[in-house]
Amino acid sequence: MTRRVIDVNYLARVEGEGSLYVKLDGDTISELEFGIFEPPRFFEAFLQGRDFTEVPDITSRICGICPIGYQTSSINAMEDLCGVTVPAEIDALRRLIYCGEWIESHALHVFLLHAPDFLGYESAIHLAKDFPDEVKMGLRMKKAGNSVVQVVGGREIHPINMKVGGFFRAPTRRELRALIPELEWGLDAALRTVNLVTGFTFPDLKRDYLFVAMRHEDEYPMARGRVVSSDGLDITAHEYEDHFQESHVERSNALHSLTSDGRAYHVGPMARFNLNADFLTPQASAAATRANLVPPVTNPFQSIIVRAVEIVLAFEEALRIIAEYDPPEPPAVEVSPAAGVGFGVSEAPRGLLFHRYQIDGHGLIEEARIVPPTSQNQPTIEADLHDLITANLSLSDEDLTWQCEQAIRNYDPCISCATHFLDLRLDRG
Repeated sequence: MTRRVIDVNYLARVEGEGSLYVKLDGDTISELEFGIFEPPRFFEAFLQGRDFTEVPDITSRICGICPIGYQTSSINAMEDLCGVTVPAEIDALRRLIYCGEWIESHALHVFLLHAPDFLGYESAIHLAKDFPDEVKMGLRMKKAGNSVVQVVGGREIHPINMKVGGFFRAPTRRELRALIPELEWGLDAALRTVNLVTGFTFPDLKRDYLFVAMRHEDEYPMARGRVVSSDGLDITAHEYEDHFQESHVERSNALHSLTSDGRAYHVGPMARFNLNADFLTPQASAAATRANLVPPVTNPFQSIIVRAVEIVLAFEEALRIIAEYDPPEPPAVEVSPAAGVGFGVSEAPRGLLFHRYQIDGHGLIEEARIVPPTSQNQPTIEADLHDLITANLSLSDEDLTWQCEQAIRNYDPCISCATHFLDLRLDRG
C-alpha cells in the first residue's frame, strides 16, 4: 500500500493562519484536516458588559477587510431588539457603504489572492511582473471601493460613522458625486475583470451543495433580508439558531457550523448568485450571461467569476444610489435600549454573517454570539477537498497540494474573523 502525505503547515494568500493535512493510504483518504490554529480573539467575551451602542465600533475590529458586515449585522440585531425601523434614505446609505466593502474585498481577492493560482504564479508580486496592468487595475478598483467606505463611513479601515439608528453624519450630495468618475471607470474595469477571469482554466469539480444566503423581496441581498436555502428554507434571523448549529472540533480554533440535521452548507458569492440571480443589476446580469453563468453554479473554482460579477453589481449599485441620493435628515433615528434578545444578519463579502445579542434593561450586553462566514464554510471546504483529492490521485504531490490550496482559497477564507468563539465561565472569589 502506497502512503502519501500532503502537509501544508501555513496556508498562503488567506487572511489569518491555517493549515492543511491529508493522509492517503493507497486510494483512500484516511485523514483530512483543514486546521485553523490562529488563537481565539474572544470578541463575544469582551462585548459582555458594554453598552449596546458600542457594538458596531467594537465588532468592526474583527476584520479590517469586511468591517461593514460586522457593523451592519450588529446594528440590525440592535434595531431588531429595540423595535426600530430606519427610513429609506438611511437604508440606501447602508447599501452604498456595503457596495464599497464588496468592491474592495472582492477586488483584493480576485487579483491579489486568487488569480495567481489560475495563472500559475506563487504570489501577486510574481504575477505583477508579467501582468502589471491587470494587477494595477485590481488595486485601483480596490481603492475605489475604499473611497466609498471612507466618504460614507468616515475612514477606510474600521469606519466610525455607522451607529445604531443610522449614521453620525450623512455625506453631502457633493461629497458622493465626487466619487462618480472613479466609480464609472470602476464599472468598466469590473466588466473587463469578468472577461479576464472567464478565460481561466478551471479544475473539474462539481458538487451538490446546500446553498444558504439572504434574499430580499426587491434587491440583491447585502444589508437586509431573510435567510433562504436551495432546499426551500425561508426564515428570519430570529429562527437562524433553530436551523443551524455550531460545534467545536479539536483541530480548529473556530467553530464548525452545520444544519440542525447535520449537513454541511455553502455560504458566499456562489450561494448568493444561485439564490438571487434574478435580482442582478442589468450590467451584472449581462456580464453573467456572457460568462455562461447559469444557476446553479456548482464548480467552486468558478466562484472567482461570480465574485467578478458581484463587483460589477456593486459598482452599478453605487452609481445608482449616488444618482438618487437624498440626504437623510436627521442622519439617525433615536434608539432607546430594551431588555431582550436581538438578531441580525447581513451578507459580508464572504457570505452570511449572523449576530445575536442579549441585552438588559440598561442597554448593557449580557451575551453575544457571532457566526462568521468562514466558520460556516469549514465543513464544506473539507468536503470539497475530499472530492478533489479522490478525483485527482494521479497528480504529483506538488500539483495536488497546489490544487488543494487553491480549493481552500475559492472561499476567500477570513480565518482571523472565524477565530473568536468563547464559552466563558467566570468564578470570582
